[in-house]
Amino acid sequence: MKYRSIGEICTKITDYVANGSFKSLKENVIYTNESQGYAVLIRLTDYRNNFKGPFQYINKAGYQFLKKTKLYGGEIIISNVGTHLGTTFKAPQLDKPMSLGPNAIVIDTKYNNDYYYYFLSSPSGQDLMKTIVSGSAQPKFNKTAFKRLLVPVPPLEEQERIANIFLQIDKKIALNIQINENLLALAETIFKKYFPNVNSGKEKIGSYMANFDKFRRPIANRKRLAIQGKYRYIGAAAVNDYIDKYNFDGIYLLLGEDGSVEDKDGYPVLQYVFGKFWPNNHVHVLQGKHVSTEWLYLFFRQKKVSTIITGAVQQKISQKNLNSLTVKIPAKDELVKFDQIIQPLFTKIRANETENMELAEIKQVLFSQFFDNHREVR
Repeated sequence: MKYRSIGEICTKITDYVANGSFKSLKENVIYTNESQGYAVLIRLTDYRNNFKGPFQYINKAGYQFLKKTKLYGGEIIISNVGTHLGTTFKAPQLDKPMSLGPNAIVIDTKYNNDYYYYFLSSPSGQDLMKTIVSGSAQPKFNKTAFKRLLVPVPPLEEQERIANIFLQIDKKIALNIQINENLLALAETIFKKYFPNVNSGKEKIGSYMANFDKFRRPIANRKRLAIQGKYRYIGAAAVNDYIDKYNFDGIYLLLGEDGSVEDKDGYPVLQYVFGKFWPNNHVHVLQGKHVSTEWLYLFFRQKKVSTIITGAVQQKISQKNLNSLTVKIPAKDELVKFDQIIQPLFTKIRANETENMELAEIKQVLFSQFFDNHREVR
């Protein structure tokens, strides 16, 4: 097996600060909103939100100033600063111009980009990047050290074969995600048809949900590093980590309590979860009471929460304010009839998510099979 430095195998390797000094970047790159924005600044946050927004936009002049980090889709992006250092993802295909955000490196290779994307995403690639990390309070690695890392260079045919195996798995995962989005959209349509006046009542939603916040237990980043495992550690908006223990098992609705609490349209940040997981203290943990958890989920997907958010610097939805939202609860027979229709949809959603979890485990096995023999090469 041949090994070459990342610098040798790349046609492009750069980062945000390659465009100029911090002073010039501040003067020339103007952050703006979607209506006034010309280009999207691609960040780790966007990857963690599956590139569904909200995005950070920049004006046209700023985009042109960032000429060294323009993105066209498919480039490999590696986070090189902070808690999620080493996170590797591919630039998306969006309908607007894109540029790389701060705290990341972007590369294009001379060979099969997908092969090197999967290699750097694998435990072997992640371990390799850890060898150049500096800083304790704010871990980071620089572009110069990254260029010197040695990576395998198998024959191009082998790169393509290995990459194709992973691409097929990811294609199936993406298909399941799209099917679930369609199923959820159908469930929402049915909900709005059955309960068009659900927001016109005077009952309090707090009477129709069980709250399990008292069982939440936050775990600090450093402690989580020592207990890495397969169970989801879930925050206000997404899975933040995977650890070797859980404290919830079942079907729950998670609603962001502080930090990420509403989307750009004013609806709450929600996660419909099932199975074994560990929520942190930034998310309300709920189940339906006298209504199904699925009904509660669909209710909140169409209920704006801007009026109950407090805090200017750190937005928050308190348990008290959440419970105070008003609702018109349907008759019991209507709820039963509705559940008979939508429960099969959610059963399929859970089956697809379970399959995706299994496919993710298969990827880990394949990472070991294809890349573990490169761990010792530095």
